[in-house]
Amino acid sequence: MSSVKRSLNQEIISQFHYSAAEGDIAKLTAILSHSPSLLNETSENGWTALMYAARNGHPDVVQFLLEKGCDRSIVNTNLLANAKGGKKPWFLTNEVEECENYFSKTLLDRKSEKRNNSDWLLAKESHPATVYILFSDLNPLVTLGGNKESFQQPEVRLCQLNYTDIKDYLAQPEKITLIFLGVELEMKKEFFNYAGEVSKEEEDGLVAWFALGIDTVAAEEFKQRHENCYFLHPPMPALLQLKEKEAGVVAQARSVLAWHSRYKFCPTCGNATKIEEGGYKRVCLKEDCPSLHGVHNTSYPRVDPVVIMQVIHPDGTKCLLGRQKRFPPGMFTCLAGFIEPGETIEDAVRREVEEESGVKVGHVQYVSCQPWPMPSSLMIGCLAVAVSTEIKVDKNEIEDARWFTREQVVDVLTKGKQQAFFVPPSRAIAHQLIKHWIGMNPNL
Repeated sequence: MSSVKRSLNQEIISQFHYSAAEGDIAKLTAILSHSPSLLNETSENGWTALMYAARNGHPDVVQFLLEKGCDRSIVNTNLLANAKGGKKPWFLTNEVEECENYFSKTLLDRKSEKRNNSDWLLAKESHPATVYILFSDLNPLVTLGGNKESFQQPEVRLCQLNYTDIKDYLAQPEKITLIFLGVELEMKKEFFNYAGEVSKEEEDGLVAWFALGIDTVAAEEFKQRHENCYFLHPPMPALLQLKEKEAGVVAQARSVLAWHSRYKFCPTCGNATKIEEGGYKRVCLKEDCPSLHGVHNTSYPRVDPVVIMQVIHPDGTKCLLGRQKRFPPGMFTCLAGFIEPGETIEDAVRREVEEESGVKVGHVQYVSCQPWPMPSSLMIGCLAVAVSTEIKVDKNEIEDARWFTREQVVDVLTKGKQQAFFVPPSRAIAHQLIKHWIGMNPNL
């Protein structure tokens, strides 16, 4: 019986604190009229009603509670909970199933241990089974697959070239960028057709893939000789047309090629650099350059971490979505922003949400991530639980932000653009975060 009373008391305290966080003076008055002893009660994380009201920006509620005699000297001993959002809300699950987002699947094993083996790389460059994918201005060369007589939309496929197709470019290394991407995860039966063309000592059964970046003049000449191929652009939304595993290969290749296009000269001293380690390192040609000693992030491809978050209303029934001016009319998506130096994922989520929308966030839970080759970001997807609800949009950051109910979001995902707004396509991590929140299978 005592446990029942204790549970009931905790429920009343939760209602009282929730009313303070929401700024509902009428409800606070009603609760206090029956249970005045709740005024200074603390929750499991050490918070009082006064703390909730102050944290959520309700000065009228703060004044009301102080006038009622609330003790302002009470200190929350759980400082971590105070700063980081406290106990996980009941509507977040304990386990998060791993989700493979678009751009994260691949055909290849990167075989990073082979990048320093220049003899092996050179032998693979001319191997008849080796696959080359061609890029111009970071756009991959593709072709349309499938049956032309079919009524289905033709597939956009990477043009998988061989050594004879591109050997003239390899003969001019100063005009190209060559990246070793890895080897195929699955052995091809047709690989053994080349057994007579390669010595047994050189054969290891591995099918290597390379990305080859060429200039616009060479690209135009190549297209004239291969009329069934074209360079896929603009990147968005064109890259979302690729098959998932080929998209992962393009994400890898495009990001590394983009890095090379920006780091032709040493960021440390300004001198020219050369490519090493199969395209995964640039080395300064100046003998006494400090970048030649130790490990420096200017010598290797960079990845820019970005947080993207599905912000959930404190009661768990709504989510916060925003839009930028450049978005198509009616499109709303999850808020996002770059992680700053010395910042954790959780703190970046809280900072970005408050900067863009004015909403404060408490608990943050990681869900999944997505490589985003525009040019080289890693989208770190999270669920973030709001502890305030008032929206104050920073027009320098975004154009609009709104709370949407679960029912509105379900309708958008099931009925698409028939609704008053829409969300990004299923191949964007924002779409998957939204599905995760409403409990839909990511494959739906």
